[in-house]
Amino acid sequence: MKRLIIFIIITASFAFSCSEKQDPDPEVEGKILILMYHRLVEGEAGNTYERSRTDFISDMEYLKNHDIKVIDFDELDKILASETMPHKNCAIITFDDGDHSWYTIARPLLLEYGYCATFFLWTNMMGRDSFLGWNEIENMSFLTLPGGFRPFRFESHSFSHPYLLDRRAGFESDTEYNLFLDYELRESKADIDAHTPEPVSVLALPYGNGAGDEIIMEAASRNGYKLIRTSVYGAIEDTDTNPFILPAFPVLDVTASDEIGYYLGF
Repeated sequence: MKRLIIFIIITASFAFSCSEKQDPDPEVEGKILILMYHRLVEGEAGNTYERSRTDFISDMEYLKNHDIKVIDFDELDKILASETMPHKNCAIITFDDGDHSWYTIARPLLLEYGYCATFFLWTNMMGRDSFLGWNEIENMSFLTLPGGFRPFRFESHSFSHPYLLDRRAGFESDTEYNLFLDYELRESKADIDAHTPEPVSVLALPYGNGAGDEIIMEAASRNGYKLIRTSVYGAIEDTDTNPFILPAFPVLDVTASDEIGYYLGF
């Protein structure tokens, strides 16, 4: 009788352990955070939109130490189309405008960490003041790593960096306004396409102005854009996110690196 009781207990225990293994906890879906930088500086940041080299390194270390995968917009586009979020947190590193520090500070640091990045160009400023020249843009965009991967992509921040939505009031008709939008988006795309190996498909709204506006989104679509990065604070949490209203996290002079984790749910 004792042997029978022991056998039943052992059998029950074995059956319970098997059911535990067959019903694992579901994997938690990750989030995607688009980081937005502007200008990097060697010393202390002098204004809101500058980020010191030291703080930028701190940001890169945060991504590395928290196992946050750095992806690009091509991968984001595939994720949204697949309707399946990644099973780990991801980040997309972006820069706005066209400052020369992208070449002297950002480029070598990104290569050191093995991270890709997307650079949004205000194209009619190239070669002026502290902006990059097209030769430097070509150098970065054609840089190819072993395996054929190009880590640096250049996308559009419009031609003249206007307030795309606020300018609407100055036009007498929607037709005139659409001609203005077409010029800003078409000319910028054409300029970049003439100097880089990959076609432009992503727009970053100047000043974040016009996020979610139907007329601007339609203009972007007819001019060959597939994604729009806004300046609306937030992370991409599911694949229902509108690809023309992508949220971002502006990284400013006083931003703490661990704020990245806040948006990713750490």
